[in-house]
Amino acid sequence: MDLRSLRAFVFDLDGCVYNGETLLPGVGTVLDALRRSGRRVLFLTNNSRQAADELLDKLRRLDIAADPEEILSAAEIAGPLLRARYGPSRVLAVGSPRLLALLAAAGHTVLPLDDYRRAQVVVIGHDDDFGYRKLTALARAVRAGAAFVAVNLDPRLPVEAGEFFPGCGAIVEAVAAAGGVRPMVIGKPEPPLFRSALERLGLPPQAVVMVGDSIHSDIRGAEGVGLGTIWIAPPGADPGDVRPDLTIHTYAELLPML
Repeated sequence: MDLRSLRAFVFDLDGCVYNGETLLPGVGTVLDALRRSGRRVLFLTNNSRQAADELLDKLRRLDIAADPEEILSAAEIAGPLLRARYGPSRVLAVGSPRLLALLAAAGHTVLPLDDYRRAQVVVIGHDDDFGYRKLTALARAVRAGAAFVAVNLDPRLPVEAGEFFPGCGAIVEAVAAAGGVRPMVIGKPEPPLFRSALERLGLPPQAVVMVGDSIHSDIRGAEGVGLGTIWIAPPGADPGDVRPDLTIHTYAELLPML
């Protein structure tokens, strides 16, 4: 893969640009080099809790320059995607207050938990307060026929020092098991988030490369929509049957190729 011929680089955030509040070594230098050469940069994340403005604050806090239109999260495309597929809907959702506000801003009616019988669509994001009462309402709604949508299926939310919190995917699996229904997924590795990135860039897949650390989510997902792939391989990681176009271990390896 000739990196010099590419017109845009799409970066995952967690584990690729930063870990928790720690910036990965060399990422700032690579981003500066791309911008100086006229290449486009887009940050693409499965984040189900935050939209571009909140993520922008974190990048700037870590001294990474970015504009709001250069950040795309699964949370912010959920509402418009549901509207395009189902029309304005009565939505039973769990997740962050920002996710619920984004759904309402897209024209949906966000139902209170006790009103689950009227739900047309169930949406699940990462929810710090998830419990049995929410599980019951969500599972009953999807079992009764509401469309079932997961912002992502990430089983864990990584934090610093190798620790993690249960992720959105852990909640989704509980609802799927109880309701007996599998969800439509918005985030990586499924196509909707990648397609939204290409629409935002206004470029064909062959002009764009995905840079990520997750073989399943970033690399396999990007390959599925025709993007080139650069895998930042975590120590000891095995790609299995996936063959990224380029494998690196540090950003210092990438810089001379740009």
